[in-house]
Amino acid sequence: MREVAIAGVGVVPVREHWERSLRSLGVEALRSALIDAEADSADTLYVGNMCGGMLSGQTHLGALIADYAGLHGIETVRVEAACGSAAAALRQAVLAVASGAVEVAVALGVEKLTELSGEAVTHALATAGDADYEGQMGLSFVALNALVMQRYIHEYGVPKDAFGAFAVLAHDNATRNPHAMFNDMRVTSEQYARARMVASPINLLDSSPIADGAAAVVVTSKDYARRHTPRPVSLLSCEIGTDTLSLHDRESLLWLKGVERSTKRALDRAGKSHGDIDLFELHDAFSIMAALSLESSGFADSGHGVQMAQDGELSIRGRLPISTFGGLKGRGHPVGATGLYQVVEAVQQLRGDAPSDIQVDGARVAMTQNIGGSGATVVSTVLERS
Repeated sequence: MREVAIAGVGVVPVREHWERSLRSLGVEALRSALIDAEADSADTLYVGNMCGGMLSGQTHLGALIADYAGLHGIETVRVEAACGSAAAALRQAVLAVASGAVEVAVALGVEKLTELSGEAVTHALATAGDADYEGQMGLSFVALNALVMQRYIHEYGVPKDAFGAFAVLAHDNATRNPHAMFNDMRVTSEQYARARMVASPINLLDSSPIADGAAAVVVTSKDYARRHTPRPVSLLSCEIGTDTLSLHDRESLLWLKGVERSTKRALDRAGKSHGDIDLFELHDAFSIMAALSLESSGFADSGHGVQMAQDGELSIRGRLPISTFGGLKGRGHPVGATGLYQVVEAVQQLRGDAPSDIQVDGARVAMTQNIGGSGATVVSTVLERS
């Protein structure tokens, strides 16, 4: 297998893009990534998307976006893995280039969630769970995460308000990110404690906001990147781990086996250890998921992920910076695009392109982790400054 690099990145600001179509968002991010890579075209395009068919009435996104981006005739398919769709698309691009089948591949994540009713969006997102044993029982994703958070508080004796440290951190970082949905909104511990309850114990500030957006990366062989692009970033691994779709089939509600498997595979393939990781863009769709990701990835002992946030270990100058551009909570969560926003942000950190207040000093190795559903599909990616 050939060594792989990211030669270019592109994003659309995360917003409620009322005036933009799904194809328009995707084309903008794709073209921006090609320009950044100083590439005119690509051999193949993988499009990550979850809800296009349900909410926009549009599937077959690979052919649609390739056509409108001027990439006529190239190989292209859509990839779906719930909220992990974008990183799953990246995995396909990595395999295609590493195998030698193609030289230049683009992974694109795109989603449009804000134009229909909350009921319609909630129904669409719930299809990432077990339709027979969760969806039919009325369990939305916020309800599923609320059950897990209740168990965590009971099992480990962690005060509910302690989870507010994740929201405070994410929103503080997001204020420095021009592409973030909430780049003008800081959150205090007092505001967190007073926030409206959504599904006890999860409140509004435990939850990431749905949004519209698109992000893309250009994946090439390392040799190609060295010859054609000024600032490539090495992509050392992009690995998927899975778990049961439904919560009730798991041995423990508080251990994400998909996260554990994906992390181990990614670190092993990259030849890295936990101590080598300089920043971690985790999937903080809900604050409980941030805690479980830290623990199941091996960065914190069980029941201690929240304490890391409270102690400042996860801040920009801390031991393991997370959500450096605001994460899902502060940047926003356009579900089928989120995994590639994480990768783009990690690339910016490794290039030294992050805004100064959120630039991680000396960042050399980054890990991103995109989670589909309540942990059934997990994609972990390890990147290194070239």
